[in-house]
Parts: sequence; C-alpha cells; structure tokens
Amino acid sequence: MVLELYYLSAKEITEKIKAKEISAVEVAKATFDRIEAVEPKIQAYVTVTRELGLKMAREVDEKITRGEDPGPLAGVPVAIKDNMSTAGIRTTCSSKILESYIPPYDATVVEKLKAAGAVFTGKTNLDEFAMGSSTENSRFFPTKNPWDLERVPGGSSGGSAASVAAGEAVVSLGSDTGGSIRQPAAFCGIVGLKPTYGAVSRYGLVAFASSLDQIGPFARTVEDAALLLNVITGHDPKDSTSANVDYPNYLSFLNQDIKGLKIGLPKEYFIDGIDAGVKKAIDEAIKLYESLGAVFEEVSLPHTKYSLPVYYLIAPAEASSNLARYDGVRYGYRDFEAEDVVEMFSRTRAEGFGAEVKRRIMLGTYALSAGYYDAYYLKALKVRTLIKEDFDRAFTKVDLLLTPTTPTPAFKFGEKTSDPVSMYLSDIFTMAVNLAGLPGISVPAGFDGHLPVSFQLIGKPFDEGTLLKVAHAFEQNTEFHKARPKL
Repeated sequence: MVLELYYLSAKEITEKIKAKEISAVEVAKATFDRIEAVEPKIQAYVTVTRELGLKMAREVDEKITRGEDPGPLAGVPVAIKDNMSTAGIRTTCSSKILESYIPPYDATVVEKLKAAGAVFTGKTNLDEFAMGSSTENSRFFPTKNPWDLERVPGGSSGGSAASVAAGEAVVSLGSDTGGSIRQPAAFCGIVGLKPTYGAVSRYGLVAFASSLDQIGPFARTVEDAALLLNVITGHDPKDSTSANVDYPNYLSFLNQDIKGLKIGLPKEYFIDGIDAGVKKAIDEAIKLYESLGAVFEEVSLPHTKYSLPVYYLIAPAEASSNLARYDGVRYGYRDFEAEDVVEMFSRTRAEGFGAEVKRRIMLGTYALSAGYYDAYYLKALKVRTLIKEDFDRAFTKVDLLLTPTTPTPAFKFGEKTSDPVSMYLSDIFTMAVNLAGLPGISVPAGFDGHLPVSFQLIGKPFDEGTLLKVAHAFEQNTEFHKARPKL
C-alpha cells in the first residue's frame, strides 16, 4: 500500500519530518496533488496557495538541515477559513463585497501557525461572513460533503471541515459563532473543537458577532486537535477579549484515566426528532464510557429552549453593527454608478451582500432600533445570563456534559434553503455553548448508513483538557476516526 502522506496525522508528520524519514516538501507536494485531484468534486477552497505552501515547506526542511527546531507543526499542511486575515493572500469571507480584498496583516492565529512551522494549503470556503449552516450561502460555490457529494458539509466552516475529511489538509482552522465548527465536523466525520471564549485571539478574524465568535481547530484525531490548540491558544494584547490565564499543554491530558468522571446528560437535549442513527450512536457512546468507569447523571438546562431566539437576536444585532463598515468607502467592493454618496452606500451594500447576510442585518438593525431595543435585544441579554447560569449549576454536579452535536446527519443541498428557520434549527444543540462562552468538542461516533454522526462534549470554562481527555478515551476504544470517504 502506498503511504498516503496527506492522510497521516499531524503528529506523525512532524515526527517523521524531524526524524528525516520524509521531507516537508514531500508532504506538501502530496497534499497539493491531492487537492488538485479531488477539489473539482469538493470545492473546499476559495484560494489554494501552492506556491506559498511549498516555500513554507522548504523553509521547514532547511531549518532541520541546520539543526534548528522547526516548530510543533513542522511541515503540517493547514487550511485556514477565509474569514481570517492573511497578509498578501485575499480574504473574501466568501462575499462579493470583499471578493478582491488583500489584507496587509496576519491574524494572530496565522502568525502563530507560521511560527509553529505550519504549511498553508489555502483559504477555505464558508457561508458568507460565516452566516449559515451549510456553506450554501457562499458567493462563489457550495462546498460538497466528502461522504456524499449531494449533501452539505455543514457550515459556516464547511470548507475547513471538508478539506480535512477529504485529505486536502491535515488540520484546519474554523470559526464558531453558534456551532460553525462543531456542526460541520459532525457532518464530515471529523473532530471539531470550539474553545472557551477568549482562549484564542480573535485579532484578524473578520467579525460576525463579536461576543460569540471563537476560532478553533478541525482535525481527524483528538490528538491533532490538542496539538493545534496548543499552538493557537494564549493571551493576546491585540484582542481586548483575550483571556490572560495559564494555558496548559493539552497533549498532557490524553491517555488519562476517566474512571469516576461525572458526565451530565441534559434532558432538554434528548428530545423527539433526533435522528435514530444519531440516538443509537450516543447510546453506544454512553455504554462505552460506562465501561471505562465514567458515571452518568441526568441534569437540567431549563433555559435551553430559549437559545435559538436569544441567539437570533444577539448575533444579528452584533452583525448589524460589525457589517456597517462595508460601505464602499474604505475597502472592498464599490458601486461606481451611483450619483451621490448615499446612493453609493445603499447600492454597494445591496449588490455586495447576499440574501442571508441582508436578512441578518435587517433583523439586527430592527432589534437595536429605538422602541425595540428594550423589548428584544436587552431581554435577550438577560435570558443569555440565565442560560449561562443553567450551565454553572449543572457543573456543580458534573464534570462535563454529553449531548448530540446535531439532530440529524448531513442534509441534501436545497433541503432547507427555502426555510431559514429550519436551517437555523440545525444548530439547536450548539448555540447555547457560544451564548455561555464554554468549550465544546464534536467527536465522530459512527455512521447512519454512509453518513457520519457525532456527539458533543461541553466543558467548564478553560477546561478544554477534560474535553480532550474524554474525547480521546472514546477515540482510543473505537475505529470511527480511521474511516475515510471514497473519492
């Protein structure tokens, strides 16, 4: 069997490169050849950076030749969601309004990846400005699910998830505002981790909803997610919401015993309407954890039912404010046919934004308008506090929570586009985690027919280590993470 370098884990790649068993250039070439072969089917990338990636790989090999430390991600091919600023590489947010925008600076996470020896494969497709759950809202094209090309990869980080599942990147970065890492990870059968709010710098992340957005890793193994998390976490003075706390070595939590660990099952998450295949996978995961010595207890998160309306008041309100900067004056698309500046503003925004972005701007502007601010936005903020307090109470009884990641496996293209509320419900189990600022991880747990299904673990603030330990224990006792789509 030919060694498929693009399907090696990040840990295996760095070890083999440092031991000079393979070169970073070999890995990069194999990955870019893989992209060339399957990208016409998948369409995970907005921009592929072959020339830059090979240059970065050569630099890693040169460091090793000189006896220097090439970094913890030496030679690992990494894809970056196209809403993170990359100096000299266009950053489009999959929107017409930023279609030709080339930033002059790197996001903090991008700087950290460079310092760690990563090799950039390109910028991945997303729902425009990260608004969506299927990557059907991209200005450019929909990304396909590698397990079934007629189905969505999830969203908004669908390109980042699909690139890892299809072998077009070894790991990738996504952003999660209401489930946009965990939901596509579940649909594509890989690991997706949304860190605690403030654990990863948002400097250079194009803002959607600033109090909810968080950058996090996609990987095929929990170990690789921990490796990437080690690189991107940490305090950043350029981000006023960055948490100045001690961040551990997340790899040190792996292979620890989980005997006696208390795992909560929130009764509000196990509702009618969950797909039978998803429920079966979760039931089997619970049995496996019990066999490893974990203890389960039912808990209640009574305000969970308000997560959807609260999220769809707060997120659009923040988006309305954040997206006001796209007016055709400073950067991005501009309508040159307008007769005056007011007409230029309105025509630029009308032509530059897609339907879903406009819908959320209008929702948010309405919620923030005089006469409605107290009735809607302020009330949503109060209920958000109640949602967080539910989690705080639950965590006095248990160490972490286990829930479905999504109610169903990946749905078909067009299935939900005519009904925005139905689309919004696909994130029903992930939104509360963002509202409470907690860490969550989606773990592959089996298949419903040919489609991957997953479960979600939710942890206490800054307790990603426990999530990784518990997720890794499941992974070590199953084979689901080894499955590969046939492309």
